[in-house]
Amino acid sequence: MAVITLPPDFIEQTRLIFGDTLWADFLQAMEEESPVSIRLNPQKAKDWTVIEGEEVPWCRGGYYLKERPAFTFDPLLHAGAYYVQEASSMFLDEVLKQHSSLITLHSSLPKVLDLCAAPGGKSTLLRAAIPVDSWLVSNEPNPKRAQILSENMQKWGSPHTIVTNNYPRDFKKLKVKFDLILVDAPCSGEGMFRKDEVAIHEWSLQNVAHCSRLQREIVCDAWECLQPGGLFIYSTCTFNTHENEENVRWMMEELGAEILPVETKPEWKITGSLLKGFHEPVYRFIPKRTKGEGLFMAVFRKPSSKDYPAGKELKLSDLKALKILPPQREGLGEGAHVELSYSQALQYLRREALTLPSEVPTGMVTMTYQGMPLGTAKNLGTRANNLYPKEWRIKSTYIPGQVSVIKQKS
Repeated sequence: MAVITLPPDFIEQTRLIFGDTLWADFLQAMEEESPVSIRLNPQKAKDWTVIEGEEVPWCRGGYYLKERPAFTFDPLLHAGAYYVQEASSMFLDEVLKQHSSLITLHSSLPKVLDLCAAPGGKSTLLRAAIPVDSWLVSNEPNPKRAQILSENMQKWGSPHTIVTNNYPRDFKKLKVKFDLILVDAPCSGEGMFRKDEVAIHEWSLQNVAHCSRLQREIVCDAWECLQPGGLFIYSTCTFNTHENEENVRWMMEELGAEILPVETKPEWKITGSLLKGFHEPVYRFIPKRTKGEGLFMAVFRKPSSKDYPAGKELKLSDLKALKILPPQREGLGEGAHVELSYSQALQYLRREALTLPSEVPTGMVTMTYQGMPLGTAKNLGTRANNLYPKEWRIKSTYIPGQVSVIKQKS
């Protein structure tokens, strides 16, 4: 692992916030490899488990792996059987489990908004945790990142999910209310230093101040979109108190947000508030102290009062004013299902030409690997047109040995 050089201003600021013991743990973590973790799709991989690993204690279906495989070459990843997600971020599952009653306060089929959702880790977790027929609006303001989000949500399998490419203020203009809103706010990225060298080069005290201001603007717009009594989750992947505790305190004082506790276990070693004089329940994951990367999360309830009237019921027609990304993989499940070998599955995922067995009927067919649908093809008899989306294809021509991460339970 390459030696990580941290910015001097970051060292000075963070050492003061952490104190000597936490800072020593953090420095030791910077010299170690990041843990690798995945989360199974409960709709597709209910009867599957990891081949070798251990459970993430705060997330249903989350697993640490012994080592990082070449995920790109596992067809089951492309089928949406699991998602590669950093373990600390999976704490969202514990939050949703403990506060499920607030999500369904207004309806047994709540309306959920993930406002800054790319690449899709928390959105796929939301999709797995809320009722199957509930609507999830998964949004990303950046167009390129929104395309990645759309791909991941489609692979996960989300018939009641809409992927949008809009700014938070666009949702405020709709004047509709959601039962649950997640703001995984854009931040200075200190919690990603071990995994992302670019985050280190882009860090500065000025960027921390900019992110803090931007986060408050996003939260203000999002808060207007939340039903009274609804659940609001704020998270970042950074350590400093400006973007974390100070913003939480501001939400409580300026917005009247009621902060909610989440029960945790001592062995999880989650760190609470690090802001002097602020003792409200917040949850910070620090590498080495907890098994994962940096994460900060706080949970709120919007008070029910005359100051926060209930909004109109969300209807799909209300979203027509938004930029909605159309699906790229339609017709999945149609026609005959053609089971592919490992090498054939990679061939299909590279969008290469296919020759199907003679007994396969002509027309639209669905390609599967270990029973999991990958996509569609149009069988012409002598050959088949590969209809896997061009933007999703595996571009690497490397041919690995078979990559297997999960297996069916015996």
